[in-house]
Amino acid sequence: MLDLKIEGATVVDGSGAPGARADVGVRDDTIVAVGDLSREPAGARLGAAGRVLAPGFIDVHSHSDWRLWANRRAESKIRQGVTTEVVGNCGFSPAPVSAEHLEELRGFALYVPAGMDFAWRSVGEYLRAFDREGTALNVVQLVGHGTLRVAAMGFAHRAPETQELLRMQRLLDEAMEAGAWGLSTGLIYAPGSYATTEEIVALARVAARRRGFYASHIRGEGATLLAAVGEAIRVGREAGLPVQVSHIKAAGRPNWGKVADALALVDAARAEGLDVTADVYPYTASSTTLRTLLPDWALEGGVEAMRARLTDPAARARIRRELEAPPAGQSLLDRVGWENIMVSYCAVRKDAEGRRLSELAAARGQDPIDAALELLEAEGGRAYMILFQLDEADLRRALVHPAVMIGSDGSALAPYGELAQGKPHPRSYGTFPRVLGE
Repeated sequence: MLDLKIEGATVVDGSGAPGARADVGVRDDTIVAVGDLSREPAGARLGAAGRVLAPGFIDVHSHSDWRLWANRRAESKIRQGVTTEVVGNCGFSPAPVSAEHLEELRGFALYVPAGMDFAWRSVGEYLRAFDREGTALNVVQLVGHGTLRVAAMGFAHRAPETQELLRMQRLLDEAMEAGAWGLSTGLIYAPGSYATTEEIVALARVAARRRGFYASHIRGEGATLLAAVGEAIRVGREAGLPVQVSHIKAAGRPNWGKVADALALVDAARAEGLDVTADVYPYTASSTTLRTLLPDWALEGGVEAMRARLTDPAARARIRRELEAPPAGQSLLDRVGWENIMVSYCAVRKDAEGRRLSELAAARGQDPIDAALELLEAEGGRAYMILFQLDEADLRRALVHPAVMIGSDGSALAPYGELAQGKPHPRSYGTFPRVLGE
């Protein structure tokens, strides 16, 4: 006898086959039968005629591993139909942790909720601590390259010494043995941006030995997009592991149209026999930390060192010069503009939330650079922005590509409590409904 029978739904099973009318039988919280179950008795019956029934969605690119410590219900994801998330993306993961660089990791973290005490050191300890509390989602944990670098060498702006690289490899190997699924990089974020391709390959080989995969927020999504996709493919080729190109996009109007060329590189790699895929979110605006606007050198040493530079007249003047005249194609500002950057979250300056930096500067009688630097100084780097910089045609081209999956690049949020702060990107609430609705 079944515990539950869902009757007459159009079942879309995730295999790629067309939807078909069927019944679904459940026993002991497990699906045990799909088909014509009209003769099967059941303790409970649910009529689903005219409805579509599918397995829970997999959000292949998420950052909920930070937010779930504040609220385990994952409401903004569960209500979209998401039941599994791949987390630890873009080089950010909550473990491993080293005592000597703990404060640098706190500054590096995407978000540190009240319940996250960093009492763990290894990824294994972190996963056990996470599992003790439970969560509404299935979680696939990646190990962030940035987190590995912070644990081994802090925010040093250089190549790792031999012992530091060996330490990163050991930490990654231990993490994979403990249950992590692979390695992620965020190559526009310090300290990950300080790494050479060779460093990444050396770490990816460790993940490959454990049958893991490599997910990369690539080194450039604007003028250098194609070279950056090529670098990710090179890592997969040389290390011998699958590659996921995270949130594939061509950022900034001068680069619109390049997604077709980026996808051609993915196709060529797959034709070569490499396992290369990508993901995309269904919006023409992106979101990231405000400190990403700064040049790499300004972030060396971590957030407190960054704040010190912002209060030092000589360092601040140098930052200003580089923001006023960024190297071609190497700055967010070079392709976006202040009027297309909206502040989405501040811990201190709540008046800035929901306002464009150009608008904020005008209201305060400031230059936009000064407005941005003041925010960074006040917030200690813990400010976020939404950038209106993508092309609808590029987005639609990626959405229909057979090697591209859906990933929100968002976090599990809630409309109440700690996770209701700011003016978040709608992708945390609306990614999968938007895909289905469009």
